[in-house]
Amino acid sequence: MTEGSAGGQDSRQAKEPPAQYGRDAAGSDTYDLYRRGLDLLGRGSAAAAAQLLERAAAAEPESRSVLEALARAQFDAGHYAAAAGNFRRIVEASPSDDYAQFGLGLALARTGDPRAAAEHLALAVAMQPDRRHYTDALRSVRATLRARTQAQNPSTESPERKTRGV
Repeated sequence: MTEGSAGGQDSRQAKEPPAQYGRDAAGSDTYDLYRRGLDLLGRGSAAAAAQLLERAAAAEPESRSVLEALARAQFDAGHYAAAAGNFRRIVEASPSDDYAQFGLGLALARTGDPRAAAEHLALAVAMQPDRRHYTDALRSVRATLRARTQAQNPSTESPERKTRGV
């Protein structure tokens, strides 16, 4: 995911590769698919990376490393609902994974569900309050929620706005 201050790269330390090095249905080495997918993702070819990583995930459905890489590729390719689904799988398996909470929150925000996004982003911020891209994303989603609330209920405008006639 390109969010954050890491220049388009994942802001966390590298994770371990998938534990098993099986083969997918086409006979390709799963670890090779994973590595090639990460390379494509790092070079900005998110859609191509997602294709390889989907094959790796089919061969290693319980690998959090593969699922995370796939979710990142899907997010960067604009497939936000699919990314949310994969980040959700990681969160369900490991609720204390701050990056998965963050990714799920961003993906949900992009699918148009800022209320659910705020919940997951708030969890990520609670776990890692010093990560500015986490707090920036939460602040943005909360601003969206406030704007929507004010648009639906004009009477909730601030008194200052009313007196200026804006």
